[in-house]
Amino acid sequence: MNNQYNSNDARNFISTHPHCHSDLALRVYTSRLIGRETSLVLHGGGNTSVKATVTTLLGDQTDMLFIKGSGWDLATIEPQGFPALDLNYLRRLRTLTTLSDEEMVNQFKTHMLDSSAPNPSIETLVHAFLPHRFIDHTHADAIVTLTNMADPEPLLKSILGEKIAILPWTMPGFPLAQVIAECFESRPDIEAIILRNHGIFTFADDAELAYGRMIHYVTLAEEYLQANQVVKKAKPASSIHSRLDPTIILPLLRGALTIDPVSPGNTPPFLLHVRDSEVIQCCLNRNDGQTIFTTTGVLTPDHVIRTKNYPLWLDLQGHDEDQAAQAISEAMAAYEQNYIHNFHSQVTARQVTRTLLDPKPRVILIPGLGIITAGVTEKAAAIAADIAEHTLLAKTLGAAIAPYQELAEEHIFDMEYWSLEQAKLQKGRPLPLAGRSALVTGGGGAIACGIGRKLLAAGASVFLTDIDRKRLDKVCELLALEFDPARISGITMDVTDSASVRQGLEQIILCCGGLDILVPNAGLAHVATLADLDESTFRKVLDVNLLGVFQVIKAAIPIFKRQARTGHIPAQIIINSSKNVFAPGAAFGAYSASKAGAHQLGKIAALELAEIGTRVNMINADGIFDDHGISSGLWDVVGPDRMRSRNLDPEGLKEYYRNRNLLKTEVLADHVGNGVVFFASGLTPTTGATLPVDGGVAGAFPR
Repeated sequence: MNNQYNSNDARNFISTHPHCHSDLALRVYTSRLIGRETSLVLHGGGNTSVKATVTTLLGDQTDMLFIKGSGWDLATIEPQGFPALDLNYLRRLRTLTTLSDEEMVNQFKTHMLDSSAPNPSIETLVHAFLPHRFIDHTHADAIVTLTNMADPEPLLKSILGEKIAILPWTMPGFPLAQVIAECFESRPDIEAIILRNHGIFTFADDAELAYGRMIHYVTLAEEYLQANQVVKKAKPASSIHSRLDPTIILPLLRGALTIDPVSPGNTPPFLLHVRDSEVIQCCLNRNDGQTIFTTTGVLTPDHVIRTKNYPLWLDLQGHDEDQAAQAISEAMAAYEQNYIHNFHSQVTARQVTRTLLDPKPRVILIPGLGIITAGVTEKAAAIAADIAEHTLLAKTLGAAIAPYQELAEEHIFDMEYWSLEQAKLQKGRPLPLAGRSALVTGGGGAIACGIGRKLLAAGASVFLTDIDRKRLDKVCELLALEFDPARISGITMDVTDSASVRQGLEQIILCCGGLDILVPNAGLAHVATLADLDESTFRKVLDVNLLGVFQVIKAAIPIFKRQARTGHIPAQIIINSSKNVFAPGAAFGAYSASKAGAHQLGKIAALELAEIGTRVNMINADGIFDDHGISSGLWDVVGPDRMRSRNLDPEGLKEYYRNRNLLKTEVLADHVGNGVVFFASGLTPTTGATLPVDGGVAGAFPR
């Protein structure tokens, strides 16, 4: 690992933060250097601090500890990510013999310089009790790998030298702070403290030196691991089948990962993330792969809240779909039963009361497919994948040196069910569509923009498709101003082409594992009387408005069936029909007839798909002209004719449509989006229904 510290960069960083204490600016600079190295810290892991004297509001000179705040990532941390606490007061806590977690947090909050600052790190007292100005703490892969071995102390000392101290696993918080302080006081010459199954602390009164020591010791560990690798035999080529088809396996897996609504710890469905590099495939195809990767726990207990302690291993090579479905269901049930058994064993042995978390795995290892991770959000699944990939590679390196010795199960239980650790996940009441994926066709138009906005606000991951890439990108960019861009994807798709539709749905499966909400919305309009309507034009409108709906529903059915056969994910199809289904307009025959056909297809789908729990409903909306600068493709075509026939300008046409409905209101794309979310949320046991979103057009009342 290279030392990235650059004196010029450090000075420039300080100069570009003139309103920040220079020591804190330097702390931010080196923290980012650490955060860039994923083999040091992952997703909020690790913490750094600096001690500095500041002037309070009353002019007093006070010693403060600036410590990384909870929820901040070292790779991108800003000065405001370091809450300041009264250092002298924190050090007085050292005199206590016990300090509960709740009281420790209370003491942090009541002795912060700024009450609006983020919560300080759980390990704040470790940083306070050590005397050094700059302290760096990481969960470096190489260090943790070496500590997860039986009797690692002689090996660590031979690799890292005598200026380190090695401590056994100790629960973070007040207990760890006391142990580390005592360790340093007994050996004030040390440059680093290694915590078994946890990580490494380095420290100095100089930022560059503290950081440099971190890089030095981690590099020694990395070099030792690399130098002691031996080539392990992989499975014979004849025993390794071709790669599994993820478009079949992932929906089956996703269904099995869904929590039964009547079981404890009910959570929303999971989105999946896939990692399938050649390195990962080689690891999974080792002869001893299953033993190495699934019978040993996490590298460090901090990971358990995101990955569980053990992954699930699935060997599906050579299975057909029925065999794969059965194997997945059986393996998932066994994993869940084992987790619940271990939970009750710990609760009974420890005589404590805890609420069972959901027992499904977060990491699944499948030779021939890769690492698959699960999360209620894309971010959670990606974080679990990052940790799982690092764990896989670290255990592979460690296996060449000595057997892996995991931390005792009671310590893992303590971390997984520790309230301060669970708080890192920032749990709250899940949004109604959390963990669900949605596909909206006709994604480059105004209505799709409104539908996408409301689905995103309800927690769904949204895939917008359109044949017009430019319009599609514009909608995606607009939505990305309001929501996390990682939750928005644009896919070029021609709904009239079965191959294009199939490829688009395959992309969605590879992105998140499956599909929950399908909104056929793509539409094409043409103004002409029947006498003037050209046959080719009529067919073109039918192809988009009717055949397009058929194509996407037909292509989605296998996904819905696979998810349903192994789990409890009720899919939703919401067809954007039209007010014209019940109240067609003259010179608008192609559009009205094709929309009526699509509406009828929806009713047929409701009849046919109920047996797998899929609900199909329709929304009949009236004229929607634009949405936040996104025009309606339909009104781009129809608008000029409607304005000419009524001698109106654009605003006049909007006024005309407002006044023709019973409520005298403008119908917006967001209103259609609200209707989609209502059906998608499954709040009522409804299928085959039609919801007018038109302000009340009497001629279009469903009947």
